[in-house]
Amino acid sequence: MTKKIVGNWSFPTSVRFGPGRISELPDACKATGMKKPLLITDEGLKDLPMVRDAIAANEAAGIPTGLFAGVKGNPTGKNVDDGLAVYRAGNHDGVIAFGGGSGLDAAKAVALMAGQTRPMWDFEDIGDWWTRADPDGIAPIIAVPTTSGTGSEVGRASVITKEDTHEKKIIFHPKMLPAIVISDPELTVGLPAHVTAATGVDAFVHCFEAYCAPGYHPMAEGVALEGMRLIAEALPRAYDNGSDIEARADMLAAASMGATAFQKGLGGVHALAHPVGAIFDTHHGLTNAILLPYVMQANRRAIEEKCKVVCRLLDLASPGFDTLFEWVMAFRSRLGVVNTLAEIGVDVDRADEVAVKAKGDPSDGGNPIELSVADYTAIFRRACVGDLG
Repeated sequence: MTKKIVGNWSFPTSVRFGPGRISELPDACKATGMKKPLLITDEGLKDLPMVRDAIAANEAAGIPTGLFAGVKGNPTGKNVDDGLAVYRAGNHDGVIAFGGGSGLDAAKAVALMAGQTRPMWDFEDIGDWWTRADPDGIAPIIAVPTTSGTGSEVGRASVITKEDTHEKKIIFHPKMLPAIVISDPELTVGLPAHVTAATGVDAFVHCFEAYCAPGYHPMAEGVALEGMRLIAEALPRAYDNGSDIEARADMLAAASMGATAFQKGLGGVHALAHPVGAIFDTHHGLTNAILLPYVMQANRRAIEEKCKVVCRLLDLASPGFDTLFEWVMAFRSRLGVVNTLAEIGVDVDRADEVAVKAKGDPSDGGNPIELSVADYTAIFRRACVGDLG
């Protein structure tokens, strides 16, 4: 029997979930008061039917919609500035964030900056810096994810590369949380298998790191565990058959779950992946997928008990770190994930630079044990050459 994969959720925002629900975009615009929105997406999506159809549907409903697609795979400050210029020149009144993590992050940052006078970097996720923003100057956001990875559609932040320093900065404000999310798994059907794998393992890493992060947050941990269970079951199916709409739906939900769970924290995988992506312009999800086992090894003594729970969740024999580690290695291999950073163009000679930036990354604070710059250097070097001990 085919299970029902349609629902309306309010966790942590209003989510319209299910196949075909992109047809509700005009209604969502009206519900948020948008009369002339700007659809922001990445360079790879701008010419696809899903974008053209979305804009055409809005036009037919009397909602003229602009398009900005100048967003790189790792969005930069310039991408945001360029989008902001288009937003202001067109007198737009809201943002439709459409695409994968890069398009969503850039779009949310444009919405934040729509009515601000301070530079975007003044709103980095440090202390109470978000209070510097004028909340009335933040444009409403509708998010439409087209990949199942970052979960940015349910997040209150954007990861933007500061080009002059080669750093990924987390820009945060509570009102960056989209007012409405349209999660339509049909929009993910055309994802290539390798992108399905990379983004899907990214979602798994979000759940795993959130679950292992220190601190007391049972709600986040519960969401993280179910996210891992869904991904373990659905990702291989979506990888093998991109048209498996139930698998696509489970992955889309799991990606949002990962981003919901990581309010508890992330860890060393992301602390390293952010500078690697900023310096070498690597795909974020794939970078996380490669780094996961190397960071797991570094955290072993602190995550043994957590690994036992995850093993039981995944119905693995002999619950423990070694069993889960072997499963992770086999899972990555099943999905065609390469084993070293060198295979995606990362240079081991920049280990010291990467390690210093990793130690300064906000995700470092959520790691189960404190990692030093020397620890990050060693993990990075092992990940470059494939040294898994």
